[in-house]
Amino acid sequence: MALGLCFVGGVNAQSNVSGAIVGSANPGDTITIANPATGFTRSITVGADGNYRFPALPTGQYTITDGSGTPRNVAVQVGTASTVNFGGDATTLGTVTVVGTNVVNPIDVSSVESTTILTAEQINRIPVARDTTSVALLAPGTVRGDAAFGNLASFGGASVAENQYYVNGFNVTNTFRNLRFGSIPFEGLAEQQVKTGGYGAEFGRSLGGVVNQITKRGSNEFHAGGNVYFEPESLTEDVKNTYYSNPLTPDSFGTLRSDNSHDGGWKATANAWASGALIKDKLFFYGLLSYSKMQNDAFGSTLATGNTSTETKSPTWLLKMDWNINDNNILEFTAFSDKRTDYIDSYLNEPGSFERTDYLGQRVLESGGDNYILKYTGYLTDTFTLSALAGHSEFARSVYLLSPDGTKIFYNGDISAPAQPGCPVVVDARPGYRQAITGPYFSTCNISGTTLDRIDSGDTRDQYRLDAEWQLGDHLLRFGYDVDNYESVAGEGLEGGYQWRYSTRNPDGIPNNGDEQDIVRQQFFSQGATVEVKQHAYYIEDSWHITDNFIAYLGGRWDTFENINGNGDTYVHIKDQFGPRLGFSWDVFGDSTFKVFGNAGRYALPLTPSVAVRGASASLFSREDFNFTQVDPETGSPIDPVSRGNFRYLNAETGEPHIASTVASKNLKPMYQDEYILGFQKQLNDNFSLGVRGIYRDLKAAIDDNCDYTAVLEANGFTYDPATWWTDANGEYPNLPNPGFPYCRMFNPGEDAIFETDLYGDGNLTTVTVPGARLSPKAKRTYSALEFFFDGRWDKLFMQGSYTYAKSKGNTEGGVKSDIGQDDTNVTQDFDYIELTVDTYGYLPNDRRHSLKLFGSYDITDQWTVGANLLVQSGRPLNCFGVLDRDPTAGYNPHPYGSSFMRCGTTGAGAIDDATVQRFPRGTKGRLPWTSQLDLNVVYQPNWAEGLQFKVDVFNVLNSQKVTSVIETAEDAASGSPSPTYLLPASFQQPRSVRFMVQYDF
Repeated sequence: MALGLCFVGGVNAQSNVSGAIVGSANPGDTITIANPATGFTRSITVGADGNYRFPALPTGQYTITDGSGTPRNVAVQVGTASTVNFGGDATTLGTVTVVGTNVVNPIDVSSVESTTILTAEQINRIPVARDTTSVALLAPGTVRGDAAFGNLASFGGASVAENQYYVNGFNVTNTFRNLRFGSIPFEGLAEQQVKTGGYGAEFGRSLGGVVNQITKRGSNEFHAGGNVYFEPESLTEDVKNTYYSNPLTPDSFGTLRSDNSHDGGWKATANAWASGALIKDKLFFYGLLSYSKMQNDAFGSTLATGNTSTETKSPTWLLKMDWNINDNNILEFTAFSDKRTDYIDSYLNEPGSFERTDYLGQRVLESGGDNYILKYTGYLTDTFTLSALAGHSEFARSVYLLSPDGTKIFYNGDISAPAQPGCPVVVDARPGYRQAITGPYFSTCNISGTTLDRIDSGDTRDQYRLDAEWQLGDHLLRFGYDVDNYESVAGEGLEGGYQWRYSTRNPDGIPNNGDEQDIVRQQFFSQGATVEVKQHAYYIEDSWHITDNFIAYLGGRWDTFENINGNGDTYVHIKDQFGPRLGFSWDVFGDSTFKVFGNAGRYALPLTPSVAVRGASASLFSREDFNFTQVDPETGSPIDPVSRGNFRYLNAETGEPHIASTVASKNLKPMYQDEYILGFQKQLNDNFSLGVRGIYRDLKAAIDDNCDYTAVLEANGFTYDPATWWTDANGEYPNLPNPGFPYCRMFNPGEDAIFETDLYGDGNLTTVTVPGARLSPKAKRTYSALEFFFDGRWDKLFMQGSYTYAKSKGNTEGGVKSDIGQDDTNVTQDFDYIELTVDTYGYLPNDRRHSLKLFGSYDITDQWTVGANLLVQSGRPLNCFGVLDRDPTAGYNPHPYGSSFMRCGTTGAGAIDDATVQRFPRGTKGRLPWTSQLDLNVVYQPNWAEGLQFKVDVFNVLNSQKVTSVIETAEDAASGSPSPTYLLPASFQQPRSVRFMVQYDF
C-alpha cells in the first residue's frame, strides 16, 4: 500500500493546488502522461536542452511514457515536482523516480521550500485527531497554541494569529482576527500540505505557516461508502481537579478550586459519500455529507456559577466537480459548508454540590458558513500554463440568548441604545479574604457573564487570482496577481447593557486589618460597525537552472493593504510592500539522492479588520466608581450605589467614530519578518532518507496600539501641572476624548510615529512626530531552530519523525498575547504604555525548547495494521505579573492595568512600595513540566468482506495530564495582595480517550 507523506526540504515552483512531472529525455521525443482514473492525457515535445515539464497537474496517480517502452507509474502530490528521466545521461538533475509500495518518497530537488505533505491514506493509518490543526502539528517546527485561542498551531515561533489556510487554492482564513478558518468535512480531505517556512512569492500575508488542503475528487470508477466515528464518555478519563497553587496565600494554598470529576462528554460523526463520472473521461463528481454531534457537561461544583451543558451540532457537506473540457483545458468547482451551532445551557448549583438547581437560560453560538470556488487551468502551449480562480465565502459569528421563559436576548449593534434585555454582568474581583466575609457577589439571572457578539455578526470574502507559468529555456518563470477583499459585520455589547465590577481598596496592602473598603465600578461598553480590508498583490519568480545540478530561485512579491472603518473611510493604506525571496537547490551527486538547499525571504502581514470595530469606528465605553453597602441577591447589582465622582468616557462622549486619519501613524509599516533557512536532505537507500535544516526568523516591525495620550500632548507643546492638569503655552486645555483625539492609536513599536490630532475638539487637525523612544522600545521577536527529520519505509513498516531544538525570544509574541489569553489581534496591551514594556524581553510563550515527534504504522498481516503517534515536548516559560506601584502615601496609579507588569511582591501580604518589589523579567519564573503523549491504534480490514474496515484509536494511552498553561497573574489588581489563583492550572493535556470507527466502501 503506497503512502504519501514526505518532508520536502526547504521556494517551490509549483502551484498551491497542483503538482508537476519533470525530467529529461532525448530532444524531440514525445512524452505522454495519462491519469487512468480520469482519462486525462497530455503530450509534449522534449526541447533542445533535453528537458520536459508537465506543470499544474491535478494530484493523483499517472502513467508516463516516451513511446519507446513500458509506461512508468508516478504519483503527483500538491506543490511538488515528481522527476522521471528517459534515456540520456543518468547523472543529470532529478535522475530517477522509483515508485513502489516500500520505497521512500524521492527528494524533490526542484524545491527550496520547507514542506510536509500528508495524504488521507496516511492520516487514516495513524492515531491522530481528525482536524486540520492536529495534522499540521505532525510537521517539524509546529507547536500547539495556547488553549485560550482554541485548537490552533504556532509555526516557527509566530503567534497563532499569523497563519494562512487554503482549500483548493482558495484562502479560507477568517481574517477578522486570524484566529479561525474554514474547514472542509475532514473525510473529504485528499492531501494536506503544511508549509513551515521558505515558501515562495506566490504565498503571502503570513509570518507563521501555510496550510494548504486538497479535496478528494471523482474518477471514472463509481465509489460510495460511509463511516461512523464514536468517542464514548465512558472510555474518556476525567480531567484533573485544580487546586490553589500560590504558596504566598497560605489560607487557600492547596485547597480545591474546581472539582472536574463529574465533567465529561461524547462525540459522534457520521459520513456518507459517493463519487464517479457523469460523463466518462470528461465530467466527474465527489459528494460528501457529514453530521457531527457533541455533548459536554461542566459542573463547576466549587463555585455558585459555571455549571453548563453544551450540545454542538455540525451538519456539513462538500461537493467537488471536475470537467476535463479537453486535454488543454480543465474546469474545477468546489463548494463546502462548515456551519456549526453550540447550544450552551447554564445552571446554578449550590457551592460544593454537583446538583443543578435553577436553570438560567441558553446561549446559542452560530459559526461557519458556505464557500464556493471556481478554478480554470489552461495548458495554452507546451511551455505556457495559465490558471484563474474566483471564490466567495461567508462565515457567521452570531450569538444570542434564550431566557427560561423563551425571551430572545441579543445585541443588535446599535451603540446608541446598548442596554439589552436581561441582567447585567457581575464580576467579583475582590481578594479571597474579602469574599469570605460576605460571600462572593454574583448574578442568579445573568446567562452569559460576558459580552454578546451582535446578532448579525459575520464575514464575507471575495477572492480572485490569476497565475501563469512559462518555461523559457533554463528559466521557469511564474507570475500572478490576486485580489482578496474581506468585509466584517462586527460588534459586541454587554448582556444586560452594562457590567458591575466589585473590587477592594486596601491602602496599606495588609489584608483584613480593618482599613479595606469595597467599591464597585459600573462599565458601559458597546460597539458595532461594518468594516473592510482590501488586499491585492502581484508576484514574479524565476527558477533558473544555472547548471543541470543547481537551481537558483529569485522572487519578489508586492502587497497592498487597505483598512476601512465603519464610515467607509480608509485609516491605514500600505502600498506595494516589497517581499524579496531568494533560494537555491543543489543536487550534489546529480542523482536526486543528496540535496543542499537554502533560502532567504521577507514576509508581511496585514492589519486585521477587527481593529477598526473599536479603534476606528463607532463605540461607547465609559466607567464610573460607586460606594455601596448592600447587593441585590438576584441580580448581583449594588443597592442604592453612591457615585465616587470619577465618571469618564474612554471613547468619544457620544460614541461617534474617530476621524480616520487620527487612528494610525501616518508612516505605519506592515508587520513583517525576515527568514533564513539552510539545510540538506540525503536519501541513504531506497527505504530511508533524513535531513537537517537550520531556521532563523527575525521580526523587523510589528503593529500594535499605544494609548499614552500624554506623549501626544508633550509632542504638541503641552505641559503638566498637578494644579492645572495639561495646558498649552496659552493656558488652554485639551479636549479629550473626541473623534479626532483617540486614546489609542496604531503604530510600529519603537519607531517614530506621525500622529494627527484634534487637540481642542474644534475640527482642526495638527500633525506631530512623537519619538519612538517616548512610546515604547522596538518590537522584537526572534526564532532560531535546528530541525532533524527522517522518512523510513519498508515492506510492512513506515515511520516518519522529527526532533526540533528551538528558541523563541523577544518582547512580543505577535498578534495575540498568550500570557493572559488576550485575543485582540494587533491591539494587545503589550505596548499600550511604555511602563508595560519594562523587563518584557525574554523567552516567549511559544518557546518549546525540545520537540520529538514519531509516528507510523505496521502491517501485521494483510488484514491487521497497528499505528502509533508519539509526542515529547518541553514546557513553556512562566511569568509573574504584578501591580506596577503600590505606594500608599503617593496614591500613584498611572495606568488602569492592574496586575500587568513584570514584577510582583515578595511577602505574604504583598509588597507595599516599589522598593520591596522584585522584578521578574519575561520567562524567568521557571517552566511548565515536560509533556509526553503516546497514541495507538489498530485497524482490521477483513478479507471476508471487501471494503469493510474497523478501527480503534486510543489517545494518550498512559493518561498523562501534565499542566499546559497556568494563570500567570500573581497579584490582585486593586490591592496588590497575592492572588490565590496564581499558578492555577488553566489547561491540562487531554485525558485518555477512545475513538471507534466502522466503515464500508464499495
